Amino acid sequence: MATKKTVIAFDLYGTLLSPESIGDELTKIYGREKAKSLATVWRRYQLEYTWRITAMGEFRSFSEITRSSLYHAVAEHGLTLSEKDADELMKSYDKLHVFPEIPSVLKLLEQNSNSVEAHVFSNGTEAMVSNSVKNSPDLGPHAHRFKSLIVVDSLKCFKPDMRVYNHLVKEVGKQGEEKDVWVVSANPFDVAGAGVAGLRAAFIDRAGTGWIDRLDETRTPAIVARGVDDAVKLILEA
Repeated sequence: MATKKTVIAFDLYGTLLSPESIGDELTKIYGREKAKSLATVWRRYQLEYTWRITAMGEFRSFSEITRSSLYHAVAEHGLTLSEKDADELMKSYDKLHVFPEIPSVLKLLEQNSNSVEAHVFSNGTEAMVSNSVKNSPDLGPHAHRFKSLIVVDSLKCFKPDMRVYNHLVKEVGKQGEEKDVWVVSANPFDVAGAGVAGLRAAFIDRAGTGWIDRLDETRTPAIVARGVDDAVKLILEA
C-alpha cells in the first residue's frame, strides 16, 4: 500500500520569494528613499485590487492587476513612470530571490520526498508563476520539488475567496479530506481563507508579532512559525 503523503501548498510571493529585488529595480528609477515607500504601496494596492475586483464579481489577471497597482502607487507619490520602466519592473518578478530560510525548506522537501507532496499555490497567472519559479536564481534549480503550480485564472477570483481553496483541494485530489491539505503563507488573509475552507494552515510570522488577526478570534492557524523551514518541520511532526 502506498504511503499517504502530506500535501503542502506554498504561497509564492512574500512566502517563498522575497520582493526585495523589486525594491532594487525601483531604486534604480526613483532612488532608495522613494523606492521603499513605493514598494510598500504597490504591494498594498496589488492586494487591494484583488479583493475589490473579487467582491465586485469582475476579473482582471493578476499580471494586469500588478501593473495597474504599480501605476496607482507611482501616481500616489506624485511621480511618473514610462512604459519601458514599467516593463522592466514587471520583469523583476522573473528574477526574485528566495527568503533566507528557503534553501533549508528545499532540502527538507528533498529529504522527505516519500512523505511530502509539495505544490506552489498562487494568485499569479500560470505564465507569471511559472516564470517566477523557473527563472528565480534560487528556486529555479529546485522547481522539480513542486508537483504542480496551482493558480486561479480559471476561477476568475482571488484569495481568500472560498472557490480558490476548493480548487486547491480538487487539484490535489483531496475532496472530502480538506484537513489533509496544508497551506503555508505569510499572508494573514490567505491563512484565514484556508481555515474557513476547512484546510489546515501555517502562518509565517517573520515580523514576530504572533497571530494578531481579530476578525474572528475563534479561528487561529494550526501553526505559527518565524520561517517556512520551521513551519515545514512542525507540519511533518503533526
